[in-house]
Amino acid sequence: MPHMWWVVVAALVLGLVSAYLIWTAGRVERLQARAESAARALDAHLLRRAAAAAVLAEQRFGVELYSAARIALDAVGEEREAAENDLTRQLRTVELDPADPACEAVIAASRRLALARQVHTDLVRDARAARGRPLVRLLRMGRGREWPRYFDVDDPTLIPRADVTTG
Repeated sequence: MPHMWWVVVAALVLGLVSAYLIWTAGRVERLQARAESAARALDAHLLRRAAAAAVLAEQRFGVELYSAARIALDAVGEEREAAENDLTRQLRTVELDPADPACEAVIAASRRLALARQVHTDLVRDARAARGRPLVRLLRMGRGREWPRYFDVDDPTLIPRADVTTG
């Protein structure tokens, strides 16, 4: 009879460990999926901002802004961050009037991009932290998926010139 308790305790411990491992694997998978989804959303917002900037440049600001917008639209891979940062710098050099629909489209796209960037950064940080845990690495729970990558872009929020106050 005393041996029966050991079997019950061992089965209970095994069940708890199994439940924890299944929960951990599910959490890693969910965080990874959310980070990938946030990356797709960030990409969409980057494209919207670049397209709005290209339209604005065609209407008003000319070659340099248009060129930066086109490069950002066409950039892929490693060159994407540099192209987006260059577009942000170009947008900060022009005077944006919030009353102008083309300027407002760029300002709004930049605000949404800033939010998407923050969400993406937070989810990548969480997914990397979960995948970096020793037990997760030991059991290779994240296999089959690439490590989530940060997208290093300057703060894209634009301040319309009419809103800037001088001291």
